[in-house]
Amino acid sequence: MAILIGALGILVLLAVAYLLSNDKKNVNFKSIAIMIAIQLLLGAFLLRTTIGRKIIEAITGVFTKILAYGNEGISFVFGDRLLDEGVFFVQTLAMIVFVSALLSILNYIRILPLAIKYIGGFVSKITGLPKIESFVATNAMVFGDTTAIIAVKDHIGRLNKNRLFVVTTASLVSVSCSILGAYMMMVPAEYVLVALPLNVFSGLIVSSIVCPVKIEDPKEDEIDTSGAVEESTLFEAIGSGTLMGGKIALIVGAMLITYVGLLALVNGVLNGLIGVDLQTILGYVLYPVAFLMGIPSSELLTAGGVMGTKVVANEFVAMLDFMPLIPTLTEKTVGIVTAFLISFANFSSVGIIIGAVQAINGEKAKEVAGFGLKMLLVATMGSILTATVVGLFL
Repeated sequence: MAILIGALGILVLLAVAYLLSNDKKNVNFKSIAIMIAIQLLLGAFLLRTTIGRKIIEAITGVFTKILAYGNEGISFVFGDRLLDEGVFFVQTLAMIVFVSALLSILNYIRILPLAIKYIGGFVSKITGLPKIESFVATNAMVFGDTTAIIAVKDHIGRLNKNRLFVVTTASLVSVSCSILGAYMMMVPAEYVLVALPLNVFSGLIVSSIVCPVKIEDPKEDEIDTSGAVEESTLFEAIGSGTLMGGKIALIVGAMLITYVGLLALVNGVLNGLIGVDLQTILGYVLYPVAFLMGIPSSELLTAGGVMGTKVVANEFVAMLDFMPLIPTLTEKTVGIVTAFLISFANFSSVGIIIGAVQAINGEKAKEVAGFGLKMLLVATMGSILTATVVGLFL
């Protein structure tokens, strides 16, 4: 029954996306079917087969070792006491600095640019979608939304409104690998890793249904990664990656101070007026969505509250709420909610994306601002699709 409900949930989500479509006649149903099939095969392989689980365990083991090495530097700066006591900035956010530096090294030695280019090209070839959209979705899986958009800055001015929508929405259904370590310290690592590749296709599926795209000039769709590496030396790459990681950690920390404080303020007002908090209200709002995602009936309200917190605040705030609940919930709910949380689909990220496009092209930024709320809705639908697919195999 749970599998049937999850399958129904996917069909309902696709139907809603089709109803929202601004060009129903040009929806590429073949590419949609191919991407959904890939998602189902990936989900089944990674979550249901012995080989798939061993791959996830191996990758998790590698990340665990990397985090252990990073902890050596964190311990040197902050001391073992703060690390052992679980001070959030020290134990979780400081790791972003180390991982960001590692990514910068991989980028400098050309491993990441080539991998992203060819994986994006492969996605484009098997789905029939344009290379730019496929490249951005793949790039965002590693570097996050704004960097993925900046990577195609030379193409932004030539994109029509539908293609711009797909590019920005696909980038929003993503997270940066630089903060994966922080996520994996808060929620189950295996579901974080499974959500990453599924998000690539989820963002493309829902956005290309809502705003169908096609290649008008194949020559303008070619991706050039020659400018992906800006540093001239390895040490410069390490330095820039470290500084970027520090900046991200401080931004996340500042956002958490604001959002956690604001949520406490809103909850205080709501409790005083109507006797319920915001998470409970959001839980009821997303109750039917959680049901169609396959979450057990006894945990629908709790799951809906966590998911709603992620949309109105961000994934870190939601994870902080979710962490103490994990031992009390079923594995299915934990997997579904974790997969849903692994994206930047929230109100604050919409503003960040508009700012990134503004830095490239002011006119296109106005277009993005015009469909900002729609972009958030469709990106959230992408997160729902990823989580529902994960739930089918738990």
